[in-house]
Amino acid sequence: MTAILVFVILALALATGTPIAIAMAATVLLSITFFTNVPLLVVVQQMFNAADSFALMAIPMFVLSGNIMTAGGLSKKLIRVATDIFGPLPGGLAIAATAACAFFAAISGSSPATVAAIGSIMIPALMKARYDEKFSVGVVTAAGSLGILIPPSIPMVVYCLATGEAIGKLFLAGVIPGLILACIFAAQCFMAGRKQGFERMPRPSWKEFNEGFRDGIWGLVMPVIVLGGIYTGVFTPTEAAAVAVIYSAFVGSFIYKDIKLADYVPILRDSAAVSAMIMFIICAAAAFSWFLTSQSIPQAVAAWLTSVTPQPWMFLLAVNLMLLVVGCFMEPNSAILVLAPLFLPVVQKMGIDPIHFGIIMIVNLELGMLTPPLGLNLFVSAGMTKLPLERVVRATIPFMLSMLVFLLVITFVPTISTFLPEVMSNTK
Repeated sequence: MTAILVFVILALALATGTPIAIAMAATVLLSITFFTNVPLLVVVQQMFNAADSFALMAIPMFVLSGNIMTAGGLSKKLIRVATDIFGPLPGGLAIAATAACAFFAAISGSSPATVAAIGSIMIPALMKARYDEKFSVGVVTAAGSLGILIPPSIPMVVYCLATGEAIGKLFLAGVIPGLILACIFAAQCFMAGRKQGFERMPRPSWKEFNEGFRDGIWGLVMPVIVLGGIYTGVFTPTEAAAVAVIYSAFVGSFIYKDIKLADYVPILRDSAAVSAMIMFIICAAAAFSWFLTSQSIPQAVAAWLTSVTPQPWMFLLAVNLMLLVVGCFMEPNSAILVLAPLFLPVVQKMGIDPIHFGIIMIVNLELGMLTPPLGLNLFVSAGMTKLPLERVVRATIPFMLSMLVFLLVITFVPTISTFLPEVMSNTK
């Protein structure tokens, strides 16, 4: 009964438009006051304990490095490299937009940031090249969602903090699914290009290609340095985030020379605001998770789910349906922090790899970035293009259908997610 009342309080708070962090904190405070004799000071202690984590330092640093790279004009350089490579193909400019999103996702770790940085350049370029408006908006909005699947990804860090899994392993698990989804989008662009006869870009000369590649190589190697350092054991994920900040600042200020000293003031201010929002959510979610655990609610949920979905495939199918609905109303970090601790006991009891389950959650919530009423990517695209939200939603539908098929594949073929982490574990 307590579990039902707790979630009713949370649902009512969210229904009134209360921010998720405040809703979770208020739910805990009200629940403790009316259902227990525990002193309220415990809530503050739990929130402080959640913030007192070395791994958490990776989040503000990855946010900062992504903002520095964005301010440094890296998106333009990545787009030039992608256009030089894929532009001459059928649908090549759209494929280039997808590739640029994949590259930028590996740098920013943020889906809305990827849509904003790449879309502001590529959507007008696609429409200028006589690509259909609907297709132009749809491909960039959908491909921008790669920002939370291709590592380094902030929601992946949040999942690992919520479940205790290794950040490096989940980063590895996201590489193959992220590349496969990018290839699926690229294949859709290729087929649309052949069918509709979209204008192809002229093939660049070797000199032009070489100049573009040399200009963009500094951005392209950043994911290699960060992820390679993690997987080879040179530094931890948190240290890798610090390396990413130093590298992005060096490239932006001394290689590209697009960032002046005064530019760091708004960059730091914006990064601090985003990081503070994420940290507040994490602290509130930690208190919420503690209360649920203290009342044995995760165990009760696990027992109920096990009884109604006795087979792993049934459980995973039910979770997918639930997460697709949740993704329409909650942003990924909040959904992960609330639901991952609830699902984890069932995942462990059924013998499902928590790393594989993490990728399933990420892809589900990646779809949530494209579904109304709260799909963040939709709002970013609508704001950039000045199009009605309904038209943006319709534009993404073909790509969402592909993502649904992809979700089913990775759900029931766990090797796609677990292959690289297992290989790296065996080679150590």
